[in-house]
Amino acid sequence: MQENFQETFELAGEYITLCNLLKVCGVADTGGAAKLMIIDGEVEVDGQTELRKGCKVRAGQRVSGYGFTIHVVTPQ
Repeated sequence: MQENFQETFELAGEYITLCNLLKVCGVADTGGAAKLMIIDGEVEVDGQTELRKGCKVRAGQRVSGYGFTIHVVTPQ
């Protein structure tokens, strides 16, 4: 992953789990790596450290960590 990676993710349903979002956006190579990032406190949702891998991320939320930011939006 590159430094200062920014992406806008279009949500297909009501929500996506945090673990899956990190994997789908390429922040983590695998689901296991995504889980470790979350458990280690390396991921924030709307500026708050999130430790739940199954956290439901919805449109309008921002997921960030060292070197990445993902804005979750509804499809246009």
